[in-house]
Amino acid sequence: MPDDWAAYAKDLGVALHRERIRAGLTQEELAYAAGLTRSHYQQLEKGLSRPGRVANPSLSSIVALSDVLGVALEELLPMRSKKAS
Repeated sequence: MPDDWAAYAKDLGVALHRERIRAGLTQEELAYAAGLTRSHYQQLEKGLSRPGRVANPSLSSIVALSDVLGVALEELLPMRSKKAS
């Protein structure tokens, strides 16, 4: 994966954490409601998929999390800068 993907995954994790706290949910509550395991969700907040591996969550996972959190996808997904060609 490109080096900038790790930074993107970390920023997604920060957004998930921020919105989870705003919603007053524990990691376990959010994970369960979104159909994820707690450990999988914990790794997403860290920007990882497994210890030492950058997260690459499925679209269905991100949509489920945004639905449970009551936020638009745009509020979770970090802005990406386009590289100059």
